[in-house]
Amino acid sequence: MNVIIIEDERKTARELQDILTSIDSGICILEVLPSVASAIRWFRENPAPDLIFSDIQLGDGLCFEIYREVAVNAPIIFCTAFDQYAIQSFESNSIDYLLKPLEEAVVERSLKKFHRIKDHYNTYQQSLNKAMTQVENAYRQTILVHYREKMVPVKVADLAFIHAANGVVTLHTRTGQDYTVQYTIDQLENMLNRNDFFRANRQFILHRESITDIEHYFNRRLTIRTNCKTPEKIIVSRLKAQDFLRWIEQ
Repeated sequence: MNVIIIEDERKTARELQDILTSIDSGICILEVLPSVASAIRWFRENPAPDLIFSDIQLGDGLCFEIYREVAVNAPIIFCTAFDQYAIQSFESNSIDYLLKPLEEAVVERSLKKFHRIKDHYNTYQQSLNKAMTQVENAYRQTILVHYREKMVPVKVADLAFIHAANGVVTLHTRTGQDYTVQYTIDQLENMLNRNDFFRANRQFILHRESITDIEHYFNRRLTIRTNCKTPEKIIVSRLKAQDFLRWIEQ
């Protein structure tokens, strides 16, 4: 069985390799990919493996960027130290979600699950996609913020963009109000319906209604203009540019 590991921590990758080969000597680790960029290159140039073990938070972004950029027709077992990505992971061919540190018994249980469903994977994925459509209503509709010694409910529909800088995350509404929140921008990304919001880069999440025009930028990147003032220029990376344009056209 051919397996790909996507993991940016060498020690964790080695430990997972040792666990897999001790469970099943027939497992062949084709590659250990340490970043979003290296994974995208690999999947574009190689046929899909039988199974993928993937960390979620990599040095150059979240692994979900990989699966939005390239079509990967292989089941994925996510391995992460964080549990807030569970719903998003199941939108990316996931068959299991393991929390670090990994234990051999837990990995072995996931492999057994993979073997049980591998012959019916397409049917499984169709059912999973249907279930994920049904949980869209679980996305956050209101974010509670502290403002002038009060707690204020801010409607998600009223947001123009979210900005992160110097450890501070700010909600900016269409009426020009700014609210600082305790959430990280990664946490907020997973609270929001991605039909309406797009993570442009590490600093910005944009509501589609706030986008006025898009221009080509250096090195196949994009710049985005909005109908409200932003604290800095919004640049979409080359890796995310096509995904962003597809999202705009939805």
